[in-house]
Amino acid sequence: MDLIVQYAPLLLALIAAGITAGLAAGLFGIGGGAIIVPVLYFLFDALGYPETAMHVAVSTSLATIILTSIRSVMAHNKHGAVDWNIIKGWAPWIVVGSLIGMAISGYLSNRGLLAIFGSLAFLLAAQLFFGRPTWRLADDMPKGPARAGLGVGVGTLSALMGIGGGTFGVSLMTLCGRPIHRAVATAAGWGVAIGLPGALAAIIVGWGEPGRPPFSLGNVNLAAFALISALTVTMAPVGAKLAHTLDAVKLKRWFAVLLAVVAARMLWKAIGL
Repeated sequence: MDLIVQYAPLLLALIAAGITAGLAAGLFGIGGGAIIVPVLYFLFDALGYPETAMHVAVSTSLATIILTSIRSVMAHNKHGAVDWNIIKGWAPWIVVGSLIGMAISGYLSNRGLLAIFGSLAFLLAAQLFFGRPTWRLADDMPKGPARAGLGVGVGTLSALMGIGGGTFGVSLMTLCGRPIHRAVATAAGWGVAIGLPGALAAIIVGWGEPGRPPFSLGNVNLAAFALISALTVTMAPVGAKLAHTLDAVKLKRWFAVLLAVVAARMLWKAIGL
């Protein structure tokens, strides 16, 4: 009973994060990691693991993305919105990038990861708020060396932030002529290519290292993974359904404001204030 009371705030926060992340993954195609990472970081930091909180938050988020991505892309596929050729063509390069990102994270301090997440989250918030589906840089998705380079870049940055491929993928696809709903649906499938290799690498990178929260396997916290995964898998199809009925543009702007506030807070922690 004492344990339940002790960890009740943690469990309630994880439940709220899982529900919100699942809805965000299906509705916005941005990946629930943009929500999960900050929540887990502040929770593990408050529990007394400040030196490893960010590494565990990022790694655990990558693990939760696996099931969320599968569930979300399958839900979108029922609407016939997924471009499987894009997923197949880009996935190998994204996997390479994810592994590179996890390798880099092993050399970064907690503050270093905080700074990277906060900085990139600001850019993401700006894109979510100011971006327009009508903006175009090309009429088709890149191929050849350009696809390889961009794929590795998406995988690396996503792994360092603990987010799904939809975060950068939706922007990339809409800029290259894909309709917004098709971009959201297809980018959701990139999450597996980021989350699976990233989570496995995170377990290896953090194996045997001290200072991890309880129930951690390497840098992946199994308790948080199990609870958040169950909720995000449940809620992702709901978000995907809402994406086809609601004004996602307005909702995305509200989310952008929230993300900017979170990014500011994490950068504040990164510089030690």
